Amino acid sequence: MGKAITEKILSDHSEQKDFKPGDIIDVKVDFLLTNDISGPVAVQEFEKMGDGELFDNNRVAIVLDHFTPNKDVVSANVSKTMRDFAKSKGITHFYDAGYGIEHVILPKDGMVKSGDLVIGGDSHTTTYGALGAFSTGVGSTDVAGIMALGTTWLRVPEQMKFVLKGKPDKWINGKDIIVYIISKIGTDGALGKSMEITGDGVKYFDMDSRFTICNMGIEAGALNCIFNFDEITEIYEKNAGVSNYKIYKSDEDAEYDYVMEINLEELQPMVAAPHMPSNGRPVTELSDVNIDQVVIGSCTNGRIGDLRTAAQVVKGKKVSPNVRALLIPGSREVYLMALREGLIEIFTESGFTVCSPSCGPCFGGHLGILGRGERCVSTTNRNFVGRMGDKSSEVYLASPAVAAATAITGKITSPTEVA
Repeated sequence: MGKAITEKILSDHSEQKDFKPGDIIDVKVDFLLTNDISGPVAVQEFEKMGDGELFDNNRVAIVLDHFTPNKDVVSANVSKTMRDFAKSKGITHFYDAGYGIEHVILPKDGMVKSGDLVIGGDSHTTTYGALGAFSTGVGSTDVAGIMALGTTWLRVPEQMKFVLKGKPDKWINGKDIIVYIISKIGTDGALGKSMEITGDGVKYFDMDSRFTICNMGIEAGALNCIFNFDEITEIYEKNAGVSNYKIYKSDEDAEYDYVMEINLEELQPMVAAPHMPSNGRPVTELSDVNIDQVVIGSCTNGRIGDLRTAAQVVKGKKVSPNVRALLIPGSREVYLMALREGLIEIFTESGFTVCSPSCGPCFGGHLGILGRGERCVSTTNRNFVGRMGDKSSEVYLASPAVAAATAITGKITSPTEVA
């Protein structure tokens, strides 16, 4: 019997080769990341352990992205704690305020790569499965342990397969795929399991869309979400300057506990209505919902491909006078690319406010908090009660194309109506 890609990566990172779903195995970690939320507690716990030495200061990244540029004294002191720790331990990959969001920066800079086993102090670490890597998030104390040892334990996940078939409409983005999947299986539909995205339809989705899909695998409870390595992955790795990656692919006779087929030709742009990512509906079913704010950005949809798509929709048009439209590039590099391509000019002329690279309002941090009863269409990844501000506010999750179209009309709108 063959093996799925996740099983192969776990096997090559563990001395325990004969395992099955549900078993607990020890694994070697290729790369560890943390940030200004999980990092401070991890540092406190790390200082209580061993000799105070990192397992490898070249395989740990710290990214200050959630509350940066610092919004208050508390966040400034948190940043200082992490900055001082990185300096004292000689951490090579320290990204201070302004570089951008960890899940946008690290793959683009070649820090994480295909075939790696990546652990992060952030639930959306599942993002790197887009590269054909195993990646998952853990708590701060686990981060501390890995800092010291370079190893951790994992429960071997059951395997789920999602087969994309056919050719999608031009406005279908990875966000539409993952919102559709979660709407079918629920927020616990993949709890502790591995989600593998495959099928002849994957060739229509670039790496930006794949990162989005894997990022939100955690919203279905998945331990990890992953694509098989292909030509699109190979081009991305070469552009990132990575050559020492390892290629993994699932065997044709690998066994899965669950298989779902998705006909891309029938898929409409999707929107996840409040207050769960599983509350996904075709955009046309929500066309009477008026909106106060639109956010385009985050580790889900703050990449250059996302900005290019949104710019196609808003070019030459004005944002509705009833809407506050925010654009938050996912990294300084994305910002610069958008600037050079003329995208920043397009957004600014249409009425968007361009903010500094950051996680911003996604988790209720800063740069666009919602007031009482306000509604927001956002390209971020969670829409729980109070996620982005007041508990009575509402967040609708959508693709960059839907968010851009909504900014123009002031109500939830399909991009086909305005582009």
